[in-house]
Parts: sequence; C-alpha cells; structure tokens
Amino acid sequence: MDPSRIAPADRGPLRRLFAFARPYRGDAVLATIYSVLNKVFDVLPELLIGVAVDVVVNRQDSFLAQRGIEDPVDQLVVLVGLTVVVWVCESIFQYGHALKWRGLAQDLQHELRQAAYMHIQRLPPAFIERERSGRLMAILNEDVNQVERFLNTGANDLIQVFCSSLLVGGVFFVVTAELAVLALLPVPLILWGAFWFQTRLAPRYAAVRHAAGTVSSRLSNNLFGMATIQAYTAELFEAEHLREASEEFRIRNTDAIRFSAAITPVIRMAILAGFVATLLYGGILTLRGEIGVGSYSALVYLTQRLLWPLTRLAQMTDLYNRAMASVNRIMGLLDTPAPPRPAAQLPADGPGAVRFEDVAFGYGDDAPVVEGIDLEVPAGSTVALVGPTGAGKSTLLKLLMRYLDPDEGVIRIDGHDLALHDPASTRRRVGYVAQEPFLTDGTVAENIAYGEPAPDRSRVEKAARLAEIHGFISALPDGYDTRVGERGTRLSGGQRQRIALARAFYRDPPILVLDEATSAVDNETEAAIQRSLARAAGDRTTLVVAHRLSTVRHADEILVMDGGRIVERGTHDELVARDALYASLWRLQTGEAAEIA
Repeated sequence: MDPSRIAPADRGPLRRLFAFARPYRGDAVLATIYSVLNKVFDVLPELLIGVAVDVVVNRQDSFLAQRGIEDPVDQLVVLVGLTVVVWVCESIFQYGHALKWRGLAQDLQHELRQAAYMHIQRLPPAFIERERSGRLMAILNEDVNQVERFLNTGANDLIQVFCSSLLVGGVFFVVTAELAVLALLPVPLILWGAFWFQTRLAPRYAAVRHAAGTVSSRLSNNLFGMATIQAYTAELFEAEHLREASEEFRIRNTDAIRFSAAITPVIRMAILAGFVATLLYGGILTLRGEIGVGSYSALVYLTQRLLWPLTRLAQMTDLYNRAMASVNRIMGLLDTPAPPRPAAQLPADGPGAVRFEDVAFGYGDDAPVVEGIDLEVPAGSTVALVGPTGAGKSTLLKLLMRYLDPDEGVIRIDGHDLALHDPASTRRRVGYVAQEPFLTDGTVAENIAYGEPAPDRSRVEKAARLAEIHGFISALPDGYDTRVGERGTRLSGGQRQRIALARAFYRDPPILVLDEATSAVDNETEAAIQRSLARAAGDRTTLVVAHRLSTVRHADEILVMDGGRIVERGTHDELVARDALYASLWRLQTGEAAEIA
C-alpha cells in the first residue's frame, strides 16, 4: 500500500480518511454529483405543488398562463408531465448515489481491513503478544464496519442537507427576502447546536470503542479457553468478568446516547420556530396580496423541506462521531511502526550454516534476556538448546527467525548478515515447528502445504509419511481432505504437532527449527517425532529447544543456557560426565535424584 495514503497523525480523522480514500476520489466525486442532482429533483415537486395551486386558484392569470399556456387543463397536463420527469430523474439519481456511496463504503471497508491486517502481519509477534487480541479483532471488524456504516448513509445525508439548505434558501429569497430571513433564522442555531454536541460526543465515543475492545477481548479469550473454564467449574466466575466488561460498555454507551438523543428534540424546537414564522408571516403576506396563494403553498412545503432534514443531524452526528472514533483507532494501528525490511533477498541455495556472533538482546529497559552469545551451527548438524525456564533459549530462535532483532551482535546464515536481508527470505529457508502449532480451519492437506495455493499432493503425502502421521490421516473420513476445525480442535495435541512437523518437512528447508515441539506430547508421539527427525535430518541444519532432554540426547552438540548465557556445551555423554547443570537436569528428569534421596 502507498504510504502516502496514511496521513500524519496530527491531522483530523476525516482528513486521514480522505487521504486513505485517494484512489477512489473519482467515485466519490461522481457519488457527490448524484447526491446533489437527486436533491435538486427532490426539491422541485414542492415548487410544482405551488404552481398547481396557482393554476387552480388563478386559472388564466396563473404563472403558467403568463408563459403562454392559457387553458387551465393544458396547464395541469404540463404539470403532470413535469412531475413525471422530475420523479423519474429523482429516482434515477437516488439509485445512482446509493449505488456509488454504498459501493465506495464496501471498497473502503475492504481496503481498510486489508491494510490493517497486512500491517499487523508486518509487526513482530511481540506486538501481538503485547496487544489484546480482542482489541485487534474489534479494530478489524467493528471499527471498520463503523466507517462503512457512515459512508453508506452519513456522507450522502451531509451533502443533501447542505444542498437542500442552499436550494430552498435560494427559492425563499427569490419569492420574499423577509420571509427567507425568518425561515432561515433557526439554521445557524441548529448547526451550532450540532457542532456543540459533536465536540462532547467525540470523547464519549472514543470511550465506547475502548470498552467494546475490552468486551471483544474477554469473549475471544474465554471462547478459546472454554474447556479450562468448564474443567475448573469457573463458568460463574468468568460470566461475572464478562458482565463487568459488558456493564462498562453499556455505561459508556448510555453516556454517549444520553447526549446524542438530546440533539433531535433541540433541533425540532428550532424547526418549529422557523415553520411557525413561515406559516404566520407568510399567511399575512398572502392575505395582503403581496405574494400569491401558490407561492405561499410552495413556501410552507419548502419550509419543511428546508428544516426537517436537519433533524437527521442527530443521526449524522452520531454516525460521524462513531466513525471518526473508529478511524482514529484504525489509523493508530497503521501508525504503529513496523521494523525496517531491506529489499535484499537471502540466497536460496546455501547449505544452511548458522552463526551467532556476540549476540545480545533485551526487552526495553529490562536486563538482557540473552547476552554474549557466540554460537556456530555447521551445515547439516543438529544442535540442541537446553536449560531452565527463562534461560533465553526461545529468544535465540526468535532472533534467528527475525521476529526480534538483536541489540548487539550479528546473526548469519551461510555468512550472510540477516539484518541486511528481507526477513521473509530468511523464513523461507527455515522450517519452524512451535510448541503450540497453529492450524488453520482447512483440510489436513492444506495445513501440511500451508501457504501454497495449489498443494502438491505427492509432496504432502511424503511429508506426512516422514512425520509418521500418514496412517492416521488415511483413516480419517475424507483422508487428506478432512477439515481439522478451528485451530485444529478436531485433532489431539500430538496429531496437531505431527501435522506441524509434516508442514516443515513439506517445505524441505535447509534449516529446521523446533521450539519445545515435544514438551506437550505423550511418550509415543515424542518417540515418533524423534524417529522423524532422525530420518529427516540428513544434511539439514537442525536447532532444537527442548525441556525433555531425552529428545536431544543424540544431538551433535548440546548447549546449556542459564541466565541468558551459554554455560556448558558438548555431547550428552560429555555433559553428564562433567556433572554440572546439565547433569543435574538429566538426573532430575530420569528420576536418579529421587532415588538417591
């Protein structure tokens, strides 16, 4: 997306929305023209009514008679023809502006959601972890939909109210300037009142959007963890949390509604003043013979035509403020700075040697999570990272995957500094298996060939066999075409993990990274994964983070981390013989410590 479409944050939300909608400027101009023409033909019937009254009352002395149409019947026929033309044109332009504005609303809704989602994908996973997922969901759904609702109706209403005021005001001044002043007198008061309400509604709707994000976050979190909620019979506990969040949302909404609901009654009173002025003073002028009966009839109708649409200012102000609060949240997300992405691509044909050179990283101002890491993983070797929780093992993998960038030092693949290359080109060379694998709501085959629009079925089956899950998949009702459910909920944890492993094998990368891939599986699945890795390793570089030391005992080298540093390194037998941290962890896991005690 063109960065120039994201206007600076110091501009108002409406200007930022206009900047984003720049490619649709032609559609917006055409929609505006249709709205204006629709309003022109919408006002004309009231004038024709006045002319019709004039014909019936004055006959041969009517306005049309003075234009050469003397027979009253002929005058009525002409009026009928004009009325048909006016109504047909009004209907055509109403269809036109509805089509254009609603089409524009759908296009911008689509683009805003896509732009926000694509930007989220450019942000590091730490941002997603830090932000509440419910808040992001509220922005991508509710806030984008709020902008769409405003463009659907609110933009057209604003244009037509403005045009109606100009057109009807012009007619009033042509007929009688004195009456025009009286009829238009409430308009400044109405507009001032609408803007006064608007300034007080804006912060209230910002609070509403924030509360909506909290409700969405709570619902998303609870739906994902429903099994745990039920297991701990915490239904009432969580229902109370949701009630509190929903109550806060209700209070914020009620506060905003209390203000927005007051707009219409205030405007109606102002309209009453203008209508009464026209009715009374216009009637007196007619009785004096200063204006005709037809003109008086037209002015009475036009007063309502002028002032009554202003009652929609309440709805327009409500829609506008809700939409602008949503625009601020969407643009605030788009303003979140993404890490720089160099254009250079990492070569795709290297053997996959990995090197960390004096790497250090810390979160913000906190103490470094990893520090002084010097590590070389030769191409084709298997290196394991072990150690107590919080030692920095997973952080090293995140640095390799470019989810994080080191504060100090350099990370290289085949001698190439990763900081100088597009992170996507790095990730294309890595097969990554996480502790909690992500499965999309698709088929088994689509999950194994994840990211490819047209999966190669033979490669899918080969990867599944390598991950020792082909037999299970073949026994499913639809085999590889069986849908796994949202987040893979129709599968067990071990099955999800092996599909994730098959996904990494399908990519056939030179580097394989496993982050606690066996920590949450049973012994049988762990053994299957070990066999799969032994067969798949070959000349592939493999980095494994594991708590279960049995998983990595056959690694070429085991690195023991503690406090963000590598404190031991060697093979399993060497580290056990050294009788330091690794040996104590091994005894703890194998039960030797308990036996000694």
